Amino acid sequence: GLVLGTYSSEKDEGAAQFTSAGDAFDRLVSGKLRELLSVCGPPLKKGKTRIFHGLHQDFPSVVVVGLGKKNAGVNDQENWNEGKENIRAAVAVGCRQIQDLEIPCVEVDPCGDAQAAAEGAVLGLHEYNELKQKKKPVVTPQLHGSAESEAWQKGVLYAEGQNLARYLMEAPANYITPIKFAEHIEQKLRSFSNVKVHIRPESWIATQQMGAFLSVAKGSSEPPIFLEIHYLGGANTNDSPLVFVGKGVTFDSGGISLKPSSGMDAMRADMGGAATICSAIVTAAALNLPLNIIGLAPLCENMPSGKANKPGDVVRAKNGKTIQVDNTDAEGRLLLADALCYAHNFNARAIVNAATLTGAMDVALGSAATGVFTNSSWLWTHLYEASVLTGDRVWRMPLFEHYTKQVTDCPLADLSNIGKYSRAGGACTAAAFLKEFVTASHWAHLDIAGVMSNKDEVPYLRKGMAGRPTRTLVEFAARLSQDSHN
Repeated sequence: GLVLGTYSSEKDEGAAQFTSAGDAFDRLVSGKLRELLSVCGPPLKKGKTRIFHGLHQDFPSVVVVGLGKKNAGVNDQENWNEGKENIRAAVAVGCRQIQDLEIPCVEVDPCGDAQAAAEGAVLGLHEYNELKQKKKPVVTPQLHGSAESEAWQKGVLYAEGQNLARYLMEAPANYITPIKFAEHIEQKLRSFSNVKVHIRPESWIATQQMGAFLSVAKGSSEPPIFLEIHYLGGANTNDSPLVFVGKGVTFDSGGISLKPSSGMDAMRADMGGAATICSAIVTAAALNLPLNIIGLAPLCENMPSGKANKPGDVVRAKNGKTIQVDNTDAEGRLLLADALCYAHNFNARAIVNAATLTGAMDVALGSAATGVFTNSSWLWTHLYEASVLTGDRVWRMPLFEHYTKQVTDCPLADLSNIGKYSRAGGACTAAAFLKEFVTASHWAHLDIAGVMSNKDEVPYLRKGMAGRPTRTLVEFAARLSQDSHN
């Protein structure tokens, strides 16, 4: 199969305006493609397709996709590069049509941006069907022509990184337990000589005095794991690393503060923070990015048993602060508190944590963007610029003292794990809580609860767990590595 792009003309009626690959193919078939398109009706709108059979022996089926306006660039209102998003969406639709025809291989027009085209193809075809007997046919996308093969390959790696996060998040919680998660990531990193993976057991966690993390883990019969990854891609292995921290609750029942049963199955993806940061490091290693990255993922389940945290219990975090657990379903911040304390051991250039932390984040932004709370405008600028390129957007949220008071005004301990005004500003009080465990001057907390899954909002992702914002984290790390080079 072959997927080719066409731009919409300024006026609705003009002839189809092909990409250079489309033009070349049209010449190959003596203008038949243009001719067929013109008799099929009005020019193709953005994201719409037409399919033609029997035009050329090498390509029995050709899908033409609408790319929208030719010179679409950064849209300041939308905070993304519209041209790149149009390509991702159009290519994904075209590749899926080839898949529906059960054709095993598809060549993809680079559409002027081979990286975006590769991302659209590889993300658009991904589906979790490991446990089904009836599977969709596997389609291998390839670049049509040879001009932009390096950019294409980069796009494939970015998309495969996000697909790894999607795979981990989508898999059932009895398949991805804390130890299985850690082993899966270790296996993905095995071939890289500059990566060390430490799978730390419960005894190690106890010696680190991570009392907040252990208090969540003890409710489950699955033992907790602290996954620590060292990727040493920098010119000097002693250069200050970028430290990624990810919440790794492989199933979140809510604990004693039990969640409603409706939709609880989705809580197999409550380790989305760990999945995205680990997948970003796997991708950084595959791209051979010239910087050092450390990944930290506290992994456990949050379950209601006779040993579980009870509302009103007080636990002690690694830095000595005591925490009153007023709601056992606000457990992610307890894991992160200890992991953030530990992250300060590495003299980090920046600490970035990701977590499906609060339903309040989903209420605030929905699935449009990841909420970012940060004490560093330098860090925010890098994350924001990365997200404009990837189309997986971020939006800055407040870290006001106003919210800190709501978690430090606590009857029994130094901090409460929920804000005293209950639901008001829930994402902001969660961020304020985390800030109490950070002394680094460049720290960002990404609340990814709203972008955890996809219904139909992102056209190049199928329904299911989204693996967002993995590509933004990779692009951010790539920008940081250029910074250290310059």
